[in-house]
Amino acid sequence: MSDVIYDNKGQLQQIQSGLLEGEQIIAVYDAVGAGTGFIGLTNRRVIIQDKSFVGKRVAITSIPYSKVSSVSVVSNKSWAGEFFSSGTIVITVGTHQHEVEFRGVEKTQHVHNVILHYAS
Repeated sequence: MSDVIYDNKGQLQQIQSGLLEGEQIIAVYDAVGAGTGFIGLTNRRVIIQDKSFVGKRVAITSIPYSKVSSVSVVSNKSWAGEFFSSGTIVITVGTHQHEVEFRGVEKTQHVHNVILHYAS
C-alpha cells in the first residue's frame, strides 16, 4: 500500500475503511470546487465523496468500472496554448454525469487513464 498516491491522509483512511475483500487503492485525490470532496480509485471502482447535500450531509458514491459508459477530461487552455493549473474529469454512468475538478492537469490525466484502463 506504500505506492498509493494521495493528497490527504484522512481521505485515504476513509477509502481504506470501506474496501472490499481483495480491493486495492490506486489513488485518492482531493477535489476543488463546490460539492465534491475527493475521488478514490481502486482496482474495482471509482469512489466519489459528494458534499453538496443539504444539512451538511455527505454521500460516498461507488461506481463500478463496468458501469462507466464514458470518461472525459475537460481542461482550460489559455490564449497562448498553455494549460492552466486545474482540470476536470467527467464520468458518465447511464444518463448521470459526475464532475470532479482537480488542482493540476496531471491528476486529471491520471484519473482519466486509470478509469479508461479498468472500464475497457
